[in-house]
Amino acid sequence: MSQSSSDKIYALAGIFQAAHLVHQVATKGDCAQEDLETCIRSLFATEPASALDVYGGELSDIQDGLTVLTSVLSRSVNDGDANVLRYVLNLIQLESMLHRRGDMLDVIGSRIEQARHTASHFGYTHSNLVSNLASIYSDTISTFKLRIQVSGNPSILQRDEMANKVRALLLAGIRSAVLWRQTGGRRWQLIFSRGKVVREARSLAKRASESA
Repeated sequence: MSQSSSDKIYALAGIFQAAHLVHQVATKGDCAQEDLETCIRSLFATEPASALDVYGGELSDIQDGLTVLTSVLSRSVNDGDANVLRYVLNLIQLESMLHRRGDMLDVIGSRIEQARHTASHFGYTHSNLVSNLASIYSDTISTFKLRIQVSGNPSILQRDEMANKVRALLLAGIRSAVLWRQTGGRRWQLIFSRGKVVREARSLAKRASESA
């Protein structure tokens, strides 16, 4: 996969987009279907020509992630932003743990390949696929000692459909965290290079808006 200077930002935006959708589902019981599709579709992009191709090849596909990234990292966070940032940092940490577990990576890869037929038959946002991906997350990532505590409306999170959507999105967030590491992304950059990250993300978000 070829790399550009923006690849880290695309990948980071992918993590933020997944985390933001988790927050929306957990608090409102709904999220933008096109953004959900982008996240779920990324799980099946196993041989992308570029980082942006993981998300569909267009900046507009990760515009929400770029916007949320810019917003969360450039200001004092409110409660909602704090949850999104916590999910992002947890996803990056979980990916680091997963990276050392080749056996678990093999299981995840195999089961995602098995789910590819469901995706092609029903579409990326169908409840059957979402449930399938949620079970992959539950059987693998959820077994780590570090567990992501999702904050939201209990009556929403108790519904199987919503809980499955949250887990599938967290799995998609892990996939973007893999890409972020592969493109040179490191957790310390969110602290010491925050200004640079925000400036580039803001520029890319503007381009995405203009091309939409």
